[in-house]
Amino acid sequence: MKTTIAQSFIHSISYSDYRNKVTKLLESGKVSGNEQSEDLLHYTKLNEVRMNRLDKTIHVDDAISEELNSLRHHYYWLVLSEGWCGDAAQLLPIFNKMAISTDKIELKILFRDENEELMNFFLTNGGKAIPKVLILEKNNLELKGTWGPRPEGASKLIKSYKQQYGVVDETAKKELQLWYLHDKGLSTQNELLDKMKHLHSF
Repeated sequence: MKTTIAQSFIHSISYSDYRNKVTKLLESGKVSGNEQSEDLLHYTKLNEVRMNRLDKTIHVDDAISEELNSLRHHYYWLVLSEGWCGDAAQLLPIFNKMAISTDKIELKILFRDENEELMNFFLTNGGKAIPKVLILEKNNLELKGTWGPRPEGASKLIKSYKQQYGVVDETAKKELQLWYLHDKGLSTQNELLDKMKHLHSF
């Protein structure tokens, strides 16, 4: 796995490069990933609007920034993502703002479908759920932990809906987006902070 991480990391890009690449694909009527469809095109367009809004409105609490800056080591957050993913659209702007708030974390992004071998090491219930954050020690790319694809509250919402209705349909997706809207990124920030602090608790 370490070799796969190192080989994949070479192709990782910054948040701004990721945004630009997805936007350019959209301008030519395409989406990121192996599959092209009208639905994925529609979702990607929605996500562009969401991410533009979140880039302007997401705020990292000063206390969280302070704790991130107190980390003893430097890390990469290597995130597997795709432009059409609704969860990724909600979460990547948060990851980016958290990384900007400290010199201890650098955000790097990989497209899931271009890195299938790496993705297969980090399945969720057997599926290639994204976004998936790989926490890597910066000096040697050693894997220290993972997070994702959703904060706990969002995961519970989808699990409960699926148990009740048997599918994750458009109504479920709308409920999920409302959850993210009301949460304002706080659950994600706190969960990731806890994950980072845990690295230094033993």
